[in-house]
Amino acid sequence: MSSLNQFAWVAGTTTYKFGHNSIPNIPITGAPGDANIDRMAMLHDGRAYRLYTFKGSTANKIYQYSFNGSSYAYGHNSIPELTLEGFPADTDASSFDMLHDGSAYRLYMRRLGDRTTLYQAAWVPGTTTYRYGHNSIPQIKVTGFPADTDWSRWGMLHDGRAYRFYAFKLGSNTEFYQGSFNGRTYAYGHNSIPVLTLAGTPGNSDLHDMSMLHDGSNYRLYLTVR
Repeated sequence: MSSLNQFAWVAGTTTYKFGHNSIPNIPITGAPGDANIDRMAMLHDGRAYRLYTFKGSTANKIYQYSFNGSSYAYGHNSIPELTLEGFPADTDASSFDMLHDGSAYRLYMRRLGDRTTLYQAAWVPGTTTYRYGHNSIPQIKVTGFPADTDWSRWGMLHDGRAYRFYAFKLGSNTEFYQGSFNGRTYAYGHNSIPVLTLAGTPGNSDLHDMSMLHDGSNYRLYLTVR
């Protein structure tokens, strides 16, 4: 059974600390047998903490889970399976991220061969569909990040004021970079602490990727445990 190790930002510092103001480890329960935990994203929508994983090797089906008080449970208070539609043919579906900005559920993937171009979709209310370009800027650039950015390990969130983008430093499991949306691009260091640090990371953490969210009071970061 997979689970999540949870970190939170220590206010006034540059550090995300394991277990700080957090449940240190949270199980993922009820996941379908073909749930691809390696491709996951998270968000908080003002009411629920939500987790998403791709269905197997598909590029257009995701499973939804939410926190039930003890685990991230598949289908709990959720549409169990969602469909992604309308994405360009050159979309890289090897990873994705999601956020909720107070009005819309948003999903992001990148352009194949150009990981600094984000493709944006939003959930169409009343359906089971996330549609590319719906109620969204279809394409947004990520700009100014250092040359040693590890674009394969990234995350996003909305904190009630700013849309934020994060990516690890290449070769590091402790340092990661931050930028935010400046009205045109996700710009490195814009209205952000440019470099952040993970502290207390358990040895069982899978550091191939991260997921992030803001729940109205805390900035949270998650690593999977296999």
